[in-house]
Amino acid sequence: MTLDAAPVALERFRPRTEVLLVLGLSLGQSAVYSILSIIKALTQGPLNQQTTTINNSVTPERPWLDLAYQVAGIAFPLIPVGLALYLLWQTGDRDRIGFDLRRPGFDVARGFFAAAIIGIPGLAFYFAAREFGFNTNVSPANLAQNWWTIPVLAGYAVMNGVLEEVVMLGFLFVRFEQLKLRPWTGILISAVIRGSYHLYQGFGGFVGNVVMGVVFGYLYRRWGRVMPLVVAHTILDLFSFIGYALIAPYVDWF
Repeated sequence: MTLDAAPVALERFRPRTEVLLVLGLSLGQSAVYSILSIIKALTQGPLNQQTTTINNSVTPERPWLDLAYQVAGIAFPLIPVGLALYLLWQTGDRDRIGFDLRRPGFDVARGFFAAAIIGIPGLAFYFAAREFGFNTNVSPANLAQNWWTIPVLAGYAVMNGVLEEVVMLGFLFVRFEQLKLRPWTGILISAVIRGSYHLYQGFGGFVGNVVMGVVFGYLYRRWGRVMPLVVAHTILDLFSFIGYALIAPYVDWF
């Protein structure tokens, strides 16, 4: 390879390498562990007789240390977001994804719309999947009761929204385009990865999140901004985490 050809070859392989690195440090890694988790669950008995807990306390007897763990759990997953945005900035693509505060009214309104079309059917699908034995019982808020419990759950909701939508939509779709993938191919690949890192919940979690990934991918390409989907994802997780924490102690069907 000549010296002149080296930069050309590097640019040709760069998008693929960046996709593998960002996913390997974040949600792709989560997908692998989630697949291992569902294999473990399937060898332990019926899925609907098992409970998956998330957002757990680490040291509930020491609230100050537990809070430190929770803050770390919110902050460190955002590092791959910073990496993805940095890589996009290096190639001049940072502003293309619409991760900014330039159109707050547009983003919030469409965020609530996207949350509604996903959240209501998604909740019904979860209960159906659990009833038919395809899903575990998901307990999404298991922090000890402290003054910081609700703010931390809100922090997790925002973190999930930013991490998943910036990486799975904004970053991946730009790089998929540079890899010459067709739009719907990119949407489907992203959606399957999204479903895969939710497999720890069961097959219902996988299917539901694949559908969510397809819908969000379509809306992102239609709107040209990732912020409405960040807002939508945050709203869904706020209802899931905080709603569960407030309602679960008083009902036995959640």
